[in-house]
Amino acid sequence: MNYRHHYHAGNFADVVKHMTLLALVEGMQRKEKGFFLLDTHAGRGAYNLAEADRGDTLARQPEWPDGIGRLQAASDRPELVERYLRVVQRFTEAEAAKAMDGISYPGSPCLVAPRLREQDRATWCELQPGEFDLLRDAVVCRRGWRVEERDGYEAIRGCLPAMERRALIIIDPPYEAENESDLVWTALREGLRRAPAATFAIWYPITARVGEPVFVRDAKAAGLPPTWTAELTVGGADAEIKMRGAGLMVVNPPWQLDQELHPTLKWLGLQLAQARGAEGSLRWLVPE
Repeated sequence: MNYRHHYHAGNFADVVKHMTLLALVEGMQRKEKGFFLLDTHAGRGAYNLAEADRGDTLARQPEWPDGIGRLQAASDRPELVERYLRVVQRFTEAEAAKAMDGISYPGSPCLVAPRLREQDRATWCELQPGEFDLLRDAVVCRRGWRVEERDGYEAIRGCLPAMERRALIIIDPPYEAENESDLVWTALREGLRRAPAATFAIWYPITARVGEPVFVRDAKAAGLPPTWTAELTVGGADAEIKMRGAGLMVVNPPWQLDQELHPTLKWLGLQLAQARGAEGSLRWLVPE
């Protein structure tokens, strides 16, 4: 799968990923003690939605109108969706004040960074040189923050265990390599070996051809710590949509976060449906 994110920014997959990531950061911050955030595949940090309708050679159908665009037009939005939209709106307004050309949408680094406290430390990794240069420009580092041109999987070995003893690791690869699921699984097991209590959030696509990645299906049999998935599908298994869903597998989730996320995901399933069988769900793979 070739997932060039700047063509898909703000779509339904971004909505479920970024809304859940914000909730995870809020969950980590219920305790006053700081935590370490590691983003293994940070991307360019921010995206121009005007690029979504410009392909390499031909015009494209932009995806953000059926993602965040629908949420902005919806009524009776859940509080978690409202908080997500406020963060996006603040970023968009700040970029517009810089006379940026087009509507800007925050990637995970620019979405999460403003929510971090003085006691929270962060490292964002990106291996692709062009994307790294843009990421370095997008994230203005302060004390305790680092932006590194580095293999994110290797960073898990290099950065864990964190000195804070509390960590949130975001693994969000493009799934371009045929063995990407194996790389994710190996990185997760290594991360848990080094930091058994750390929280891991792994983004994954749900495609018409293969469904969910193997590491999601095998989570229970593998003996992982408490784990749930937050998923959004915009069509059922028979829908003629190449990528019909996306989700986050969260290992060692913050306590009771599932209770806020579950009804919000169900609401998203109704709002962002593109075909019959669309659904938002939270499933415990390994119960607490």
